[in-house]
Amino acid sequence: MKVLIKTAVTGLITAAALSGCASLWQDVASAGGARQGVSSSLVDYLYPGGEQPPKVDGVIPNLQVPLRVGLAFVPSNSSTTPGLSEASKTVLLERVRDAFREREFIAHIEVIPETYLRSRRGFESLEQVGRLYQLDVMALVSYDQVVHSDDRASSILYWTVIGAYVVKGSKNDVQTFVDTAIFDIPTRRLLFRAPGVDKSSSNTTLIGSADELRRNREQGFERAMADMTTNLAVELDAFRERIKQDKSVVVTERPGYRGGGAGA
Repeated sequence: MKVLIKTAVTGLITAAALSGCASLWQDVASAGGARQGVSSSLVDYLYPGGEQPPKVDGVIPNLQVPLRVGLAFVPSNSSTTPGLSEASKTVLLERVRDAFREREFIAHIEVIPETYLRSRRGFESLEQVGRLYQLDVMALVSYDQVVHSDDRASSILYWTVIGAYVVKGSKNDVQTFVDTAIFDIPTRRLLFRAPGVDKSSSNTTLIGSADELRRNREQGFERAMADMTTNLAVELDAFRERIKQDKSVVVTERPGYRGGGAGA
């Protein structure tokens, strides 16, 4: 299986931004078949109404270890198109939590119900959740899953908070893209991010088989989240090494903590 991910050209990025960044496909007919799917947009969630990201140059986060981390899915763009159930999302997030909970510089990882983020958008929502759960940083998982039933290969554009990616597709397949972005809540700065991708193909037209479609969707999310978890571990280690050199983040220890620290 070959999955090609590359940064989209400037014109493509501009077109995506003007069209609303992340699209939600709902049984859209095309010349060669159909697409359906579900998505959530980190950009739309954090900057609703076309808001511009604030300038954070010169703002240095102060991470107090051990860190208290929140983990949540970005709410879907649609309230009517079915996607993953809340129970399934919780299971997926708990697997990510379990992969990192033993890190010495992490005090705890709290899985945040999507309901707490759905009531309002923007960083104000994150700050409210942060106060409620006493969090230092928030890991937000956005996603885009598309089911193709086409007679020809196609590509899907995914828009994240730092750019666009193009994932190549083929007929009768399920493409799942997840992206986890870790933010320092007090400064609203993006610390690092990690993507996860999965593509599965079928010899049958998935849109015509509800049971097979549901299984393929669920398995696509599971594999994409597993891929993201692996990448997140790599990016976390790279982040720890990077902040030792560029001093873009200050790391301090909470009273009584005797661990290595996020930057150690």
